[in-house]
Amino acid sequence: MTGRTAARGGADDGFELRTDLLTRVAHAHDASHYLLRPEAVARAHDLDGVVAAMREASRRGLAVTFRSGGTSLSGQASGAGMLIDTRTRFARVEVLDGGERVRCQPGATLRLVNGHLARHGRRLGPDPASEVACTVGGVVANNSSGMSSGTTRTAYRTVESMTVVLPSGTVVDTGAPDADVRLAALEPDLHRGLAALRDRVRGSATMRAEVERQFAMKNTMGYSVNALLDHDTPVRILEHLMIGSEGTLGWVADVTFRTVPLLTRAATTLLVFDSLERATDALVPLGASGPEAIELMDAASLRVAAADPKADPSMRALAGGTGITGQTALLVEYRAATDDGLAPLQDAARAAVGGLALELPATLTTDTATRERLWRVRKGLYTAVAGARPAGATALLEDVVVPVPDLTATVRALGGLFARHGYDDAVTFGHAKDGNLHFMISPRLGDAAELDRYAAFSDDLVDLVLGHGGSLKAEHGTGRIMAPFVRRQYGDELYAVMREVKRLFDPRGVLNPGVIITDDPREHLRDLKVEASAGGEDAPLVDRCVECGYCEPGCPSRTVTTTPRQRIALLKELAVAPEGEREELAKAYEYWGVQTCAADSMCVEACPVGIDTGVVMKGHRARSTPALVQKGAEALAGSWGPVVDVLRGALGVVQKVPTPVVRVASEVARGVVGTDVVPRVDRDLPGPGLQREEGDLAAGDGGSPRAVLFASCMGELFAASPRGLPDFDGSALGAELAFRTLCERAGIGLAVPEGIGGLCCGTPWVSKGLPDGAARMARQVLDALWTATRGGELPVVCDASSCTHGLVEMRHHLSAQDRERFRRLRIVDAVTFVRTDVLPALADREVAIERQRSVVVHPTCATVHLGAVDDLTAVAAAVADDAVVPAAWGCCGFAGDRGMLHPELTAAATHAEAADVAAGERALPGGRYDAYVSSNRTCEMGMARATGRDYVHVLELLEAATR
Repeated sequence: MTGRTAARGGADDGFELRTDLLTRVAHAHDASHYLLRPEAVARAHDLDGVVAAMREASRRGLAVTFRSGGTSLSGQASGAGMLIDTRTRFARVEVLDGGERVRCQPGATLRLVNGHLARHGRRLGPDPASEVACTVGGVVANNSSGMSSGTTRTAYRTVESMTVVLPSGTVVDTGAPDADVRLAALEPDLHRGLAALRDRVRGSATMRAEVERQFAMKNTMGYSVNALLDHDTPVRILEHLMIGSEGTLGWVADVTFRTVPLLTRAATTLLVFDSLERATDALVPLGASGPEAIELMDAASLRVAAADPKADPSMRALAGGTGITGQTALLVEYRAATDDGLAPLQDAARAAVGGLALELPATLTTDTATRERLWRVRKGLYTAVAGARPAGATALLEDVVVPVPDLTATVRALGGLFARHGYDDAVTFGHAKDGNLHFMISPRLGDAAELDRYAAFSDDLVDLVLGHGGSLKAEHGTGRIMAPFVRRQYGDELYAVMREVKRLFDPRGVLNPGVIITDDPREHLRDLKVEASAGGEDAPLVDRCVECGYCEPGCPSRTVTTTPRQRIALLKELAVAPEGEREELAKAYEYWGVQTCAADSMCVEACPVGIDTGVVMKGHRARSTPALVQKGAEALAGSWGPVVDVLRGALGVVQKVPTPVVRVASEVARGVVGTDVVPRVDRDLPGPGLQREEGDLAAGDGGSPRAVLFASCMGELFAASPRGLPDFDGSALGAELAFRTLCERAGIGLAVPEGIGGLCCGTPWVSKGLPDGAARMARQVLDALWTATRGGELPVVCDASSCTHGLVEMRHHLSAQDRERFRRLRIVDAVTFVRTDVLPALADREVAIERQRSVVVHPTCATVHLGAVDDLTAVAAAVADDAVVPAAWGCCGFAGDRGMLHPELTAAATHAEAADVAAGERALPGGRYDAYVSSNRTCEMGMARATGRDYVHVLELLEAATR
């Protein structure tokens, strides 16, 4: 439903409105422990669409909540009225002044923005741990900071200007030269009111002093009333009140940040002390040495981390965690832009550390692998505790801040609170340099007695933090969880100022009611999310989900149907829904959850508790497939060669039939048989490729083969792009022949498994939930490779990255006995093999490479899983002076045949990357890159469809460049 049909009187067609049950249930879930089901979900297309959606909410008498990344922990991204999605269509990033500034829309993730800025040696000042998923809108709404931003590089301190949409519909560009004059003309009451509040706070010595004290710390509690002291004109006050307002005052349509230098050189050390006092005493000398970050971990944190087998040996040396009682650790990192800049910081660090009484010897290291292991200790705490929480318990992560001199007493008292209220599994960690503590507890919020216990704990926590002159929120925002305590923190006078701010901006109280400002002393105890189990076979896989949303930005279906977080939330809701709701949800879930999942497993790469939602959806496909179909799939695996021949023949026929006829015929069949069975055939479908070659390729020097080539059947099914190599004589050869030719030029011999024409990596069976066929093919492939590799002596090289990954994952479909043989096989992607073996051999033979100016590179989900993204870009860089990976790249969603079954999935998945490619082209003299490359044929087809450019395998480009 669009805004035009939903709104009375023909509203602007700038948003889509959905009121179906599945959409409302899916969007009720965010990273917080609150659950409010919206009555409607609006997806705005642009700024005018947001205004139109707000008008429609007003017509319906609904409150409005803006939702972007949904990573906020305090309940500010959930609402029971109209939820307006401002993530999907608002992800544009514009780098300004060589990276000194950047203009972003609210749906862009921090990782995306920083990806654009990295090319200029810059980054955003705020650096929250959720940067993979949190968005610019959330960063501004929550005044985000992070591990190294302190109080000087927060959103509040680095915002230069923004475009604001007020509840009235007025749009204010705070960066315009006449912005203050326009505000006075368009919103005179607001303009006058902000000026009056400015004068009121400045005229009170008591209020002024309290504001200065409160905001000398990291502080995201209440509104940013420090704006009344920091800025003079009402429009600048408005701009900075919007920062940290959590969607209660208006919506930020775009924002311009001043950026900070990207410090790429780092030195890290882990300091273990025998007591909390010694650790906090060390903060003064350590702070004087110029660290970028100082992270504190209490004894409970160390016990969790010491049990991690992947942690650094310095951590595991703590008696396996059994002897950790009072120890406290500080993880300290120094950063600089250059090695020369890092050297004096290292000297200062050694001098500071040398004077400390440490439990274990400390080493300052610049080794990347060691540093990553050390940071794993800190970053893995949330994963370890949240993933191991008891069934039905909530992973509740909170944060507070106190003046650094009060840190020791606060941590000790916090430990006493945990003991008194029975939170024995609590862990405490945080940004010690700023006095900012995070702690995590696991209450059962569905149990009345435990809820009372949690309420009592909250009251005691408020007394403790405010008693030490701290703030109840340092980073995560006030939300609902601390809204009842804003008055206690600021006092009656400043709270009255905050209530007046809310009234001036939002006189009808329609934006995010219950957040920041509330009259309900139990607001923080209402609408709590009670953890449910998905039940059945799904429970062990998904019940650990904490709904953080880290999985969403990399999900191909995130803008067209549902995300991994939503798929899991819906499974849990299905398990407990009333019968009528359950039937409706289950029917819709088949398409919105199962069919449109690309099953690319990119979600597991970002998930802090290691959930692979792709595997879960494959399980659903398997359980919904009749036994007869399973048997048929197993038979197909046994006669794959003839099947491929039939498919190739069909593709050949399609190429000879006029496109409109083929398209109509496929759409009719899809309507009769089903869209998840019959692919949509269009003019961009390539004809059949060359059959796989059976014979070995002898080494140029007559030596033995150095690898076994397992060529993908995708190369047989789909021909290489005829126009993918415009600057070279001759067409692309296809990945298999290109790889063979490169090896021949390098003098590298290849062996080919017997019967290669009937072998496959098994991915078609696995992705469709056909385990019997996958198991049969796995046995056939293992037997062939065991013989061809001489029992594992030779590596197996595959010419398509998704098939390489399929071969690696084949172990899951083998018997225990066969897995023992499989472990002896070494499977390598062709791109990796070319980087490590072929390119050096070509150099030794002095084979010339004709270089290109620029090549755009599309990594695939399989290259991520294989750890081969660097290999892909390195091979591209061997041909091109500039090998560009678009900042917005992601899985194309083609997923073998899913892009043909559900073309809407690939269209949505590739939209952002295609826009990035087009933007890059506009900056080039000829208006296009010299070549467009990837490492998988169907991914190349998906990207060609999205960009209108012909993508080829990177090895086809390298082969052409070495002719």
